[in-house]
Amino acid sequence: MRYFLGLLLFCTFFTGNAQLKDSLDFKIGQMLMVGVSGIQPSENKALIEDINKGNVGGVIYFEKNIDAKNSYVKLKQFTNALNADAPLPLFVAIDQEGGLVNRLKEKYSFPKSVDAEYLGKTASLDTTRFYAEMTATTLAGLGINVNFAPVVDIKVDGNPVISKPKRSYSANPDSVAMHAQVVTEVMRKYSIISVLKHFPGHGSSRADTHLGIADVTSYWDKKELTPYKTLLKNNQVDAVMSAHIVNKKLDKDGLPGTLSKSIITGLLRKDLGYYGVVFSDDMQMHAITKYYGLEKALELSISAGIDVVIFSNNIQGSENRTVDTVHNLIKKLVKEGKIPMSRIDESYQRIVKLKAKYNG
Repeated sequence: MRYFLGLLLFCTFFTGNAQLKDSLDFKIGQMLMVGVSGIQPSENKALIEDINKGNVGGVIYFEKNIDAKNSYVKLKQFTNALNADAPLPLFVAIDQEGGLVNRLKEKYSFPKSVDAEYLGKTASLDTTRFYAEMTATTLAGLGINVNFAPVVDIKVDGNPVISKPKRSYSANPDSVAMHAQVVTEVMRKYSIISVLKHFPGHGSSRADTHLGIADVTSYWDKKELTPYKTLLKNNQVDAVMSAHIVNKKLDKDGLPGTLSKSIITGLLRKDLGYYGVVFSDDMQMHAITKYYGLEKALELSISAGIDVVIFSNNIQGSENRTVDTVHNLIKKLVKEGKIPMSRIDESYQRIVKLKAKYNG
């Protein structure tokens, strides 16, 4: 029923905004997700103008956006202000995995969270469900509708970004899939979009893509795809996030996953049969910025099949990117024929469909 109400809402929007709907600017805008500044709307006047013009379709929160006092109310007001005059409901996102990757901390009076490894070791799906319920109800109350979780990477000892910070449920891909499915089921119950990450598998990496290239060619195992296959089979995939890892087993040219048509369109879409929204990992991570210019990274990622490109403005040492800069570059690439208009249309339709599903 919720889905049909969502479709009605979006049909009403499109009827009243047909010209906007058909605008290339608007379609590109829906493909952009950006970080926000500070802890209040007054620090984001330019961003709110971009949102209201349709030049931004999503925002992402970090801990820096949470007021230390009256945190819940202030963040809810922040979300309401960002969305107030948006021509289409925003993707409002956060990384709320639990454990170390946890923006809504207890010190701000949010509920306690635990890491995925702890949940995997308890081997209790009821415990996973309990913590997922607390997270989902909190996010829903704040107006946050996208959670970049659960992590479905396999635990491999020695991994500095997945195993060491205890972000994986298990070394067993079937166990990872079981816990992840509980999380996605709970999030759906509260109209939260779960984003599985990091495709096609970050568990075997031995380097941090925040800092530079992580080449998993010698270590990656096809079992890292098992959670995706299982969750797709069970119709439990709302969205997927790409990894910036290099895997020459999957892309002979050694392009990072986010920039690889072989990985995103070939493996994920054609081979595994997933045709929903794909979010990039942060395009300002050094695995991208140190080796590819902004324009080339945009051309490759969108051509590869990425639907939403993320610029968090939260990576130390990376240049802040204004909405205008990114938006204009994508438009230029389309006008020059380097990104087919059909790619923009495909992404736009996927985004609109997902937003309709979760805004009923």
